[in-house]
Amino acid sequence: MSDNANRVDEFVRLLAQNQRRLFVYVHTLVMNHTDAEEVLQNTNLVLWREFGTFEIGTNFAAWACRVAFNQVMAWRKKRQRDRLQFSDDFLTAIASEAHDANGALEEQTQALAGCLAKLPTDQRELIRLRYSEEGTIEAVANRVKRTVEATYRALSRIRHTLHECMTRTLARENRA
Repeated sequence: MSDNANRVDEFVRLLAQNQRRLFVYVHTLVMNHTDAEEVLQNTNLVLWREFGTFEIGTNFAAWACRVAFNQVMAWRKKRQRDRLQFSDDFLTAIASEAHDANGALEEQTQALAGCLAKLPTDQRELIRLRYSEEGTIEAVANRVKRTVEATYRALSRIRHTLHECMTRTLARENRA
């Protein structure tokens, strides 16, 4: 496969991986769902056009959020005729808060993935069953051939284990 095809594949992978996060970020700044979709489309176009400047291996989400912020600012300039406009300082503060929240969410997601990987296979399967589409306690209990009460207790112990693991992991990361 050519280098160009590899870069295209990498762009598509990174964009797909971060699309929801970008939408949430833009929506916190724009507030209107339809406008957020419009800004996100423009952001995606700029990301595609400028992907050649992105350094593979660096933080795609941070880069994409900077591009999105610039697109929000451009969108705001076009919409200055609207009656309700927040100041640029206010919008910058909200963008910073949203970016920080995304970073914290990413840390928590990584910690949870690491903690789930440490669970024994049967406990991971129980969690997977519980949080899948038809993951009612009753359905899980039937599937694993346990009583509802026993399933509930097992899930409660697993959640407690995950909580402790995540607390330790995040505390260790925050010290580093």
